Amino acid sequence: MDVMRDTSPDSELRPLVERAWASLVSQADAIADDITLTLIAIQPEWHRNADPSIRADLRSSTREHVRRGIRAMAGLTPGANPVDLWRETGRRRARQGVPLEFCLNAYTVGTRMLWEAMVHQQEALGIDDRVMVLAGRQVWTDLDVQNSVMSGAYRKEAALLQRRDLQLQGRLLDGLAEGRGGDPAFAAEVQDILGVAADAQMACVVAAFDGNRDSPLRNPDDRLEKNGLMSFWHVRGDHHFGLVPLGSRPVTDAVADLVAQLAGCNSGRVGIATADDLSGFGTAFQLATHTVETVPRGRTDIAVVDERLPQVLLTASPAVSHLLIRRTLGPILTQPTHQSDVLLATLRALIAHGGSPTHAAQDLICHRNTVIYRIKQIQDLTGRSITNPHDRLLFALALMALEK
Repeated sequence: MDVMRDTSPDSELRPLVERAWASLVSQADAIADDITLTLIAIQPEWHRNADPSIRADLRSSTREHVRRGIRAMAGLTPGANPVDLWRETGRRRARQGVPLEFCLNAYTVGTRMLWEAMVHQQEALGIDDRVMVLAGRQVWTDLDVQNSVMSGAYRKEAALLQRRDLQLQGRLLDGLAEGRGGDPAFAAEVQDILGVAADAQMACVVAAFDGNRDSPLRNPDDRLEKNGLMSFWHVRGDHHFGLVPLGSRPVTDAVADLVAQLAGCNSGRVGIATADDLSGFGTAFQLATHTVETVPRGRTDIAVVDERLPQVLLTASPAVSHLLIRRTLGPILTQPTHQSDVLLATLRALIAHGGSPTHAAQDLICHRNTVIYRIKQIQDLTGRSITNPHDRLLFALALMALEK
């Protein structure tokens, strides 16, 4: 492989070392092709699935490395600096998606096979052992430099590519949250970049930061991936949100599994809504955001919109919620705190049991007549009857709005 010239050999042996390497110049391409075949044998599946252009580039790059390496050690390219080649190779392999471990292994295998070719030359030409020692020190010592330069460039380029990918993913998720999923061109871009089909069932998960620097969902993508679910995440305002394709399973079952998996990494308020396709993701984002607001601050809950539709309706319209509380419960709330607390608790128990004073009394651990007396107080204060279905619905919604 391509290595830097060693300036340390004794001056009397240096010409002999260079002459030894020069004897391999005519064999450079054959040595490189043997290296390529060996690398294919080590990772046959990867090479079989790699793009043909990448396979061709790997072969030509190996030839260039070996040619330049042999000529440099033979002193035939004075002043040449192979560092630029190693650095560019690292950047190119990162862009091609070649695993870094494959690149490092290629340099190690290449150096070993290049040295083996030199050993064969010793036998054929009778090269002095002292020359071989210096040649070996030269080629193996500079392998560390190769690996360091190439891997440093690789990691830097990979980090840059990752930032670009995250920026692109963020742009697509922002567009979906804004309702652009119905645009055929935008949906095609989402499918091309994220791999999410336009007609895929999906969930939108929204987590509230609630003034904290960190999202209450800790590495949700890693957790879901371990359980076989792909997901894409982004930050928008005060929310950390994600798109999670649900596959072909019944939505109810898929969402239940999603909730169970996210529960293991959640420490705050989370809302979930679903969409039947990309065009519905914008609506799902809005619903999931409203669903988060139905969870009281300080709670660690994952709420699904389908299970909180009345609360979501109230959250989506704060003006209606405030009006509902004032017109329905206002007279109760103006009473002394102890009395209003007792009447509200009674009202909740009555709503929970369809207006039955008997069952409400069991929950409240008091006499049925006490509940009946409180019902009269509620009716006198509000002008509404717990036995009237419409008034009972208003009471139920007002209590939900009050508890937000």
